[in-house]
Amino acid sequence: MADVLGPRRAWIEALGVAALVTALVTALSALLVDRWIATAVGLTFFGATWLMVWSRDDAVVTHSGLSFAGLVLPGRINGRRVTREAATAMGWALLLATFCFVPFYLGFRAWAHWVWHVRHPFVFSLGPAHLANEFAAQLLIVALPEESFYRGYVQTRLADAWPARRRLFGAPVSPAILVTSAVFALGHVATIHDPGRLAVFFPSLVFGWLRARTGGVGAAIAFHALCNLFSESLMRGYGLG
Repeated sequence: MADVLGPRRAWIEALGVAALVTALVTALSALLVDRWIATAVGLTFFGATWLMVWSRDDAVVTHSGLSFAGLVLPGRINGRRVTREAATAMGWALLLATFCFVPFYLGFRAWAHWVWHVRHPFVFSLGPAHLANEFAAQLLIVALPEESFYRGYVQTRLADAWPARRRLFGAPVSPAILVTSAVFALGHVATIHDPGRLAVFFPSLVFGWLRARTGGVGAAIAFHALCNLFSESLMRGYGLG
């Protein structure tokens, strides 16, 4: 990957761009009406990712895990490759959901009972069509732009500065995952001033691990969307959202 600043100074670029993007999405969140915020924020993340990655050489796009099986690169699209990589990404997402969602549900239920004083049982109210629509929205409007920017651009640039020296369950890990997750969490609090939103730091660690383990952002996007859908379903099911 061509590096204008040099490997040791890559974090300056990554954190500087992240700070500017965070400031912009914070301003948009404060100025726009609610129905436009998600779209505007998503387009901002896409714009930053295009400027810093997609507008550059193919090698930069591939290095950042943002080639999407060649869909965003010049040349003929390989349908089999696209299908294979999409299925692999969803497989990783479902595998992580199998391990993570049950303990998350138990913790959420206990928190809802003791902190929010919810006494009624969970009621699942989303039909199949509504559920599919919600997942598509989370996938395309929220997870895709956020993961492209944070895991595709920011984490990759930080990993250029702080190369991985250890492996965790087969993934090369470095401080880049921790710092990206901290930036991700701070960005969520900046747009909605609720300290509870700092909790996204923890699933972000899993998104970062998936980026490192798979070499791309597809699995992180799919798991991010599933996490958001699961969380929203719990909130609605307990009458909290």
